[in-house]
Amino acid sequence: MGEPAIAVQAPASKSLSHRALICAALAQGESRLAGVLESQDTVRTMGCLTAMGAGFVRLGAGEYLVTGMADGPLGGPVNGAAAADLNVGESGTTCRLLAGVAAAGRGAFRIHGEGRMHQRPLGEPARALAPLGVVFRFEDTPGFPPVVIETAGLPGGVINVRLEESSQYLSGILLAAPLARGPLTIGIGGGKAVSWPYVSLTLQAMADFGAPAVVEVLDGDGFRPVDHASVASAEPGKLRFKVSPGRYQPRTLRVEGDWSNASYFLAAGAVGKKPVRVSGLRRDSLQGDRAILDILAAMGARVAWDGEDVTVAPGALHGVDVDMGACPDLVPTVAVAACFAQGQTRITNVAHLRIKESDRLAALASELTKTGCGVATLPDGLVVTPAALPSGAHIDFTSYADHRLVMAPALFALAGITTAFDNPDCVAKSFPGFWEAFGPITEDQGA
Repeated sequence: MGEPAIAVQAPASKSLSHRALICAALAQGESRLAGVLESQDTVRTMGCLTAMGAGFVRLGAGEYLVTGMADGPLGGPVNGAAAADLNVGESGTTCRLLAGVAAAGRGAFRIHGEGRMHQRPLGEPARALAPLGVVFRFEDTPGFPPVVIETAGLPGGVINVRLEESSQYLSGILLAAPLARGPLTIGIGGGKAVSWPYVSLTLQAMADFGAPAVVEVLDGDGFRPVDHASVASAEPGKLRFKVSPGRYQPRTLRVEGDWSNASYFLAAGAVGKKPVRVSGLRRDSLQGDRAILDILAAMGARVAWDGEDVTVAPGALHGVDVDMGACPDLVPTVAVAACFAQGQTRITNVAHLRIKESDRLAALASELTKTGCGVATLPDGLVVTPAALPSGAHIDFTSYADHRLVMAPALFALAGITTAFDNPDCVAKSFPGFWEAFGPITEDQGA
């Protein structure tokens, strides 16, 4: 591209770190994991897996020796006062994935958390797993944590899971399925399925640890098996998963870089004055958030690969209409980038963002209007109408204790705005090193 680029290393993938930790914990034997993201959420996952019977020894930064559970997850006595304590903190991923994993164990497991966790739904896995004899006893509000899960393991059978709220319900049950006593077939019900690429990451992790699922799609001749990587989206009633009994196998694995957390740096290349080069990302990744490159390019940014590095450079940005149902974690990044563009940006198919760490749609509308931009909420998205950004202004942003509502608005510093946050440290949920990594970008651009 000609211009010198600011170089940044992508952090490790949070989604894949969770899944690798879980698969290693369910394997028989010792696994060695490298490149694991060390964040509040992944620490919660390791803590809960330890309570279920796994062992973790930290060998170095992002490197762990994992001793798997010998006989699957072990809880406390059913109807007793000593259920295995699974404190998921504010990690929705930990909560939803381990709700499924706990169902494959034996005994009672109590899932609870902090912040908005007890306002985030968990009723769907309770409904889906009830035919298999798994009982969810919600303590306060039906369908929401805290909850005690009582189980004698999964017998196998046929169930369906609805994915209107989250694909993590399905991912949790898939991760548990190899521990069932018999074959388990999982169909997709409901009206639509959101965040499909995350399910593909789950399927890849299962295969990596020797317990693959068979993915089948419905066509004119009935269901036929396909490579999970070839499935771009999930249509209810036309996709199912078959998992045979078997244990995960221990292995050595390095976790790839995180496209979601790299999106802030990539967007900085689009909205700032200098290109940004990010290393550590897989061009062929199954992560749905690699769509950030296509979105930024569609907005007018310049994107180029050089080996394993990708560079994004400024261009004449314009608004876009984009369905972000497959990559909802990118919505804050794209909404902020839209404030730097000419013309409206319309983001749709992300109604499920209302049940994240915050109501992200309402929160984004509130915070982005502080810059003078117009933001209208839709039932399933946002419309951003940019305005001249107030260079030289000081803006106090509210974080809502939501990591992505700090990292994305930090980009406004590249417009000459002095940004301040009421809880800047909440980035530790997914990216503890964010401010250290982001500092050189603002410094090198004179922000």
